Amino acid sequence: MQNIGEVLDARAVTSVFQPLVDIASGGVLGYEALSRGPAAGPWESPAALFAGARAVGRANELDWICRARAYRSILAADADPDLTWFVNMEPAASRDDCPDDLAPLAAAAADRLRVVTEMTERAIADDPSGLLAATAACRSSGWGVALDDVGADPMSLALMPFVQPDVVKLDMGLLRAPGDPHTARVVAAVAAYAEASGAVVLAEGIETAEHLAVARAMGATVGQGWYFGRPGPLPAGARAGSRLPFLPAPKRDRRTPYQIIADRRPAHAATKAQLMPMSRHLEAFAADGREPCVLLACFQEARHFTPATARRFARIAGRAPLVAALGAGLDAEPAPGVRGAGLDDNDALRGEWNVLAVGPHRAAALVARDLGDTGPDPERRFEFALTHDRALVLEAARALLAWLSPARLPALLGQQ
Repeated sequence: MQNIGEVLDARAVTSVFQPLVDIASGGVLGYEALSRGPAAGPWESPAALFAGARAVGRANELDWICRARAYRSILAADADPDLTWFVNMEPAASRDDCPDDLAPLAAAAADRLRVVTEMTERAIADDPSGLLAATAACRSSGWGVALDDVGADPMSLALMPFVQPDVVKLDMGLLRAPGDPHTARVVAAVAAYAEASGAVVLAEGIETAEHLAVARAMGATVGQGWYFGRPGPLPAGARAGSRLPFLPAPKRDRRTPYQIIADRRPAHAATKAQLMPMSRHLEAFAADGREPCVLLACFQEARHFTPATARRFARIAGRAPLVAALGAGLDAEPAPGVRGAGLDDNDALRGEWNVLAVGPHRAAALVARDLGDTGPDPERRFEFALTHDRALVLEAARALLAWLSPARLPALLGQQ
């Protein structure tokens, strides 16, 4: 019996493919590549394979192996260039360079294939700038991005607009519980995102005609599941019925939240004491529990992230997908469950006090620029703007995420 190290060293991974079908026409749009370990052995299932690789610290290498093996099978098939290939990826793997022996396959895929990289919503909470970097790198190759298993975890609803996926994949559990209130909330949030962005909605796990009817009712235009075909070898001469559309690549905004919002909303002067109730209101907005919410805040300096503030943020983090605090002197976890980031003396954020809250349906932001007063802290004046414009808040929040762990971000984005 092979141990997991031998499996990885031998690159003993194979790919099977499941069709993705246009629900209206029945035409095949592409295939999802699914990885398998050596047949009839302990590592055959992808769950066992990745668990074994994680146990020996080689999960990122396995991720590269799985993708490269999929690319090899597709390239060897000389398939229709209009077919779209869905390939799973863990964003953490982008932190490691592609193994030398697999690099030619990765390069050939970037040059010749139309790929959608699938990522799960948990990645943005684990490593938000890593996920954004990985998605940007995919799009720089002209590839698309899919957010997988949406609805399996309610947290994914708040995270979806940060990823800006070209394809939203509804979790198969939704088809089996169409009358559940959770399903209704997920479908409404996905429909709102798809309407605003033009993203494609794909329903997974379609096994019956009834599932297909439910998927249509949920707004899915693409289907996947045993009803259309089980995973297997690539069919000979596979052709695309039509081409799955991609969204325009999002542009990275290097401005601060204050610069983004104050450019389009009137700014006014107020003291810190006058702004505190607004700040607390946005924290309460994130904590009220009506919908999962992302909370991002800039405190200028660690001393403003007081023990009382830390307790409030830790409570919110206990039931939110992402809570972050940025300021000079803050460490990577300034409170339990809270992502932190320190700021250099010359960082533009040092002059800003920002609180941004983003849920699946609601969003609000208070952005403020320090006017440089030296008197008592409550009397320090700020120029501020307040907005509930969801699109504008999201624009500022996406820009702010780049500060959370930015050391490798420019290189991964391929930007200077």
